[in-house]
Amino acid sequence: MAAVRHFVAAALVAALLLTAALVAWGWLRGRPQDLPWTPLDLAEPVGAFTGRKLAALGQDTARCHALLREAGVRFTPLAPVSAGPTCGYDNAVRLEAGGARRIGFVPAGVGMSCPVAAAMAMWEWNVVQPEAQRLLGQPVVRFEHFGSYNCRRIAGRDARFWSQHARGNALDIAGFQLADGTRITVAGDWPDRGAKGTFLRRVRNGACRLFATTLSPDYNAAHHDHLHLDEQRRSMVAWRACR
Repeated sequence: MAAVRHFVAAALVAALLLTAALVAWGWLRGRPQDLPWTPLDLAEPVGAFTGRKLAALGQDTARCHALLREAGVRFTPLAPVSAGPTCGYDNAVRLEAGGARRIGFVPAGVGMSCPVAAAMAMWEWNVVQPEAQRLLGQPVVRFEHFGSYNCRRIAGRDARFWSQHARGNALDIAGFQLADGTRITVAGDWPDRGAKGTFLRRVRNGACRLFATTLSPDYNAAHHDHLHLDEQRRSMVAWRACR
């Protein structure tokens, strides 16, 4: 009898697992962005594997350019820069005004790696603008930034490593300008417990789903005034760093 009970219990567990798998598969079929093997589409909502797919574009610049064009993002490829074995880039673009994007940059004309540019577009559409409308009642019109390419090591406690900025594969966001001229800055508003501080923390959390590295004032003092966003490729197990 014990053997029969064990068999019945095992059969029930197997049936439940099969049912759960079929339900999950049916759900995922309607959300290709949640599957690791489906092609990336910048127009899709953010999914479980979107961030990894964005980081992987670092190995396929032509595909990255094609995805930007398909999504209606205007950009200009930048000439390669070579500055020794640790610095330089060969896949940078400058995002242009208009098209599917509505947020500009201050200062203007910043270049960044194509994967970072693609992630910035998705961050704007899926995180920044929805949170701005929800919490602040108006859109963001400018990203304030501290730049992308910089041939230097990581600031702070990890100074023995070269920064992703040395490859143009990072962008430091210092703040946001709203349609009515209001400025929200990481340095000034991160401690705020109201709408501005909540907005900053939510866009940081949303960036964690799109960028391989997202570092904020919660990480260390070196990031007290900006959000560091990059697309450093890591292992599939630990592909993301988010603080």
